[in-house]
Amino acid sequence: MKYPKTTKIPVKETFFKTTVIDNYRWLEDDRSKETEAWVKAENEVTFNYLRKIPYREALKDRLSDLWNYEKIGTPYLEGAYIYFLKNNGLQNQSIVYRKKGEKGKEEIFLNPNTFSEDGSTSLGALSFSKDGNTAAYSISEGGSDWRKVIIIDVETTTIKEDALIDIKFSGISWYKNEGFYYSSYPKPKGSELSAKTDQHILYYHTLGTSQKDDIVVFGKNTSEKHRYVGGSVSEDGNYLFITASISTSGNKLFLKDLSKSNSSLLPILEHAESDTYPIKNIESKIYLVTNLNAPNKKIVTVDASNPSPKNWVDYIPETEHVLSPSTGAGYLFANYMVNAISKVVQYDFNGNKIREIELPGLGSAEGFSGKKAAKEIYFSFTNYNTPGCSYKLNPADGTYSVYWQPRIDFNSDNYKSKQVFYASKDGTKIPMMITHKKGIELNSKNPTILYGYGGFNVSLTPSFSIANAVWMEQGGIYAVPNLRGGGEYGKKWHDAGTQLKKQNVFDDFIAAAEYLIENKYTSSAYLAIRGGSNGGLLVGATMTQRPELMKVVLPAVGVLDMLRYHTFTAGAGWAHDYGTADDSKEMFDYLKGYSPVHTIKQGVKYPATLITTGDHDDRVVPAHSFKFAAALQEKQSGENPVLIRIETNAGHGAGTPIAKTIEQYADIFGFTLFNMGFVELPKLLEKEKN
Repeated sequence: MKYPKTTKIPVKETFFKTTVIDNYRWLEDDRSKETEAWVKAENEVTFNYLRKIPYREALKDRLSDLWNYEKIGTPYLEGAYIYFLKNNGLQNQSIVYRKKGEKGKEEIFLNPNTFSEDGSTSLGALSFSKDGNTAAYSISEGGSDWRKVIIIDVETTTIKEDALIDIKFSGISWYKNEGFYYSSYPKPKGSELSAKTDQHILYYHTLGTSQKDDIVVFGKNTSEKHRYVGGSVSEDGNYLFITASISTSGNKLFLKDLSKSNSSLLPILEHAESDTYPIKNIESKIYLVTNLNAPNKKIVTVDASNPSPKNWVDYIPETEHVLSPSTGAGYLFANYMVNAISKVVQYDFNGNKIREIELPGLGSAEGFSGKKAAKEIYFSFTNYNTPGCSYKLNPADGTYSVYWQPRIDFNSDNYKSKQVFYASKDGTKIPMMITHKKGIELNSKNPTILYGYGGFNVSLTPSFSIANAVWMEQGGIYAVPNLRGGGEYGKKWHDAGTQLKKQNVFDDFIAAAEYLIENKYTSSAYLAIRGGSNGGLLVGATMTQRPELMKVVLPAVGVLDMLRYHTFTAGAGWAHDYGTADDSKEMFDYLKGYSPVHTIKQGVKYPATLITTGDHDDRVVPAHSFKFAAALQEKQSGENPVLIRIETNAGHGAGTPIAKTIEQYADIFGFTLFNMGFVELPKLLEKEKN
């Protein structure tokens, strides 16, 4: 491979008397002509390589064919209408439809495909006033986390006033029909895509007024920085709840009685040592979900007049399984994760168990939410080999029926998922789901993608992916371990993969690869590892620690420079999981010891690597991927290619147009199979029919 020449401009930085040289600091400037030229040159090399893969177009065609089926989201009721998302198959963005009643005529409410010519402007939050007559929705342009909020009349869909701008990491929560709460940061100095943002502020916007007159509710002139602040109004409109977080884990909680004029903020929790949030109130009785002294979460009740923890009363106690509850139709639904599989139990608001909902199978169930007056509510179900379906539930008797089922050119009956448990380096048992075509031969030659995340309390539960279906059609295996750092077994599981315990996550992932190899699912010659964001860090650290273990590495939008991640956008909020190089010498040494950018060694034969990122990613800035690619290209030994694929007008992933997504997967799968030695696609078995 002949790569573009990446200029070295050394920048020296000292941490605890240790000097670190950053040769590629200049690539952090996303507005410079030099960075722009480097991106163009790298993309030229990458796409010249990808175009030579003989089955790239065949993969793209199959992805397009399989993707091309109607998809309908779980419906919900607002005002006089039932709203739902629908995509006819290959539309870049799903469209919001509505109808009056189940038998009403469907009509388009919002069509994000008309927001921009290339489909790169996507719909974010959509929220309705109490009476359902006014809606506010946010849009993202080019994949950025920065949003605009547009306010429309529901009946006519005409815009009612000027758009609100410069909004980031925000919900939209209405107070009656008068206005709504939203959150944002002061606009940073320098590049809005990479400059630090770390003081989140909650505002209230009154309809018909200018944004400059919006009221600051929380976050300004406080004694400490709150990087994530949110406000939500109770269904009855009586209470405003405010969450305030310093990092991505743990939050303070306050309430304001909106039924009383000039009421003050009342603290529920003044420390951020737990994740606690409200799910319901009945008059002044507040229902809270918390992991305070309950790592797997529980539900407590407390009166709004005196809501401190000493007055909390257990409503649904903690169990051995992690709890994620929802409410609807006058009931509470406790959704438990049992080894990453859903189990749903229905309760009334006196704490009485009504029934366990018998789900359609083993997999992931979501939804079970709606307004108190609803007579029916909806939920969805999926797993790794079953496309998502929607169901309509009658909470009175627990019966449900299929609301929508996809018609897709993929026969789930020909595939199977198996959950295994394997031992990590320290003996901890880790669950892993392995999915593939039935009848596959365990001969160590199956192309395999091992996918992981392992961080931020995120749980990887079974879900269907069109892209993975195409991978498995080629005889591929798809394996997903539930690594420490995730949330599958509660707060203790999460904490076991953070800061000075982060190596546990990499060890868990390495052990998963070794399990697949030892049990002849695959071998190092046919193994690819893949992950995005924090999962990109996982993949980068794994490849630098064990480069001989896999053939292909696929880090996407990865956090790869662990000494500087906290200096970009909202990165400082990730310190709960990572720690920072400024904390202590011990933390600096630990981070430097696994930071992918800093652990690449000269002369090592690294696996074939395809790094993917977006030029508008302002969550994990593309400089991480740029610096990693430059260092890896410089030091790589052997013939394995090191490429970086930089998508333009794209961000961290959400809202990416379907056309771009299909092209990305065709390139990722094509690169993977090509570097495993396949000169043509693995033989497809006879075409399956539903």
